[in-house]
Amino acid sequence: MPYDQKVTGIARFRALLVAGVALALVGGLTLVSMPPRHDAATPEPAAPIEVSSAPSQAGIAPPPSMRTDAVQALLHKRADAVVRRDEKTFMAGIDPQADPVFVKAQLAMFANLAGVPFREWSYSLQPQRALDPSALPAVQGAEELWAPETQLVYALRGSDTYATQRPMGYLFVRRAGTWYLHSDTDLQGVGRKTWRGLWDFGPCMAVSTGHGLVIHHPARQAMAQRVANELDAAVNAVSEVWGRTWPEQVVVLLPDTAAEMRALVGPSFPVDSVVAVSIADVVDTDKNTAAGQRVVMSPTTADGLSVAALRIVLRHEITHIAARGSTVDGSPMWLLEGFADYVGYRESGIPLGQAAPDLTAQMTARGPPDKLPADDAFRSQGATLDLAYQQSLAVARFVADKFGEPKLLQLYRTLAKAGRTTPAELDKLLHSVTGLTTEQFVAGWREYLRETLG
Repeated sequence: MPYDQKVTGIARFRALLVAGVALALVGGLTLVSMPPRHDAATPEPAAPIEVSSAPSQAGIAPPPSMRTDAVQALLHKRADAVVRRDEKTFMAGIDPQADPVFVKAQLAMFANLAGVPFREWSYSLQPQRALDPSALPAVQGAEELWAPETQLVYALRGSDTYATQRPMGYLFVRRAGTWYLHSDTDLQGVGRKTWRGLWDFGPCMAVSTGHGLVIHHPARQAMAQRVANELDAAVNAVSEVWGRTWPEQVVVLLPDTAAEMRALVGPSFPVDSVVAVSIADVVDTDKNTAAGQRVVMSPTTADGLSVAALRIVLRHEITHIAARGSTVDGSPMWLLEGFADYVGYRESGIPLGQAAPDLTAQMTARGPPDKLPADDAFRSQGATLDLAYQQSLAVARFVADKFGEPKLLQLYRTLAKAGRTTPAELDKLLHSVTGLTTEQFVAGWREYLRETLG
């Protein structure tokens, strides 16, 4: 997963492991990943807001403090209604003159939330970051409009160690002295977009396991059970390598459509060419923490995975989740993805030649590569991307086979904590762990490929 992106909550991807692919070819497809939305301290759960407000006299604008208190009270009631499953109170906060499409969507979302086990659902308001009133759209009959920066704060029960925050492009309106939520789409034109969760697209169901939660729509119930059946074993397999210093809880999301997956992982994400991606919202590498981590499974390709392929994918993605808090943006992709693939394939019994068919073909045609995979290769597509992943897996296996698995883990922790480095710095770090310079390391890897792949 590309950790060099400044977006927490975004994670990494993995290439397709398609249905019907023979076990011997299961590794010929690639996995990819992405980094978090932004580097910042992990958010603490928002404290409940309990405030009251008195309506102003008609035609007289209340002071800003009363407006803030009134909207905070509105959001507190809205959040409390979600927790208590009180539809009437939830909908009472919606503008009576709001677009019927918005009203219908809010009703549907409230119903869709019923099957999700939340530990927390609240809102965080930043009045000082409100949009300029001149940028707001006209709303008929409104006494006043307000668009403060608003965040949804939520955590899943039994799975989220930390609450996570997501932006909500809310526009509030005052009518007859009372504040309402008018829209969550009217501010898109000025850059305030509303994050959409799985519950914005349909009814949600959840399958709990000892080490996680699988959230899905009814149509993917069978796939959700398959994932749940593998989840605990996958977490344990990752911990055998990484250690048990991470929460060991994983949330897997199963969207129904490509559009839904794009809403979860980003509009430019190549959802049709990946099987899964891990995402995160906020990462604090100083504290080794990450909030909002999720594995999102493709709606078009994941269901066709064989049992062996599903296990590899889950272990790969969960490795990224376990390591996220210790991984600084800009760390070498050949190590980040190679390590995740190493853990993914570790118990599969698949030899390197079968896991890396394109690399094997390259060896036959031109001999071993003369340098480590460049980061740019992991941002490409097609054969270039496949080869980069296969080469990175081969690097990880080289380190584990020649120096031992503990050295591979030490190398990951060392380079991932260093982040972006110069060639000279990389040379020094490699030598500190393996006793080899970069040139010697590459030479050893090339010889390993000759021995292993012929």
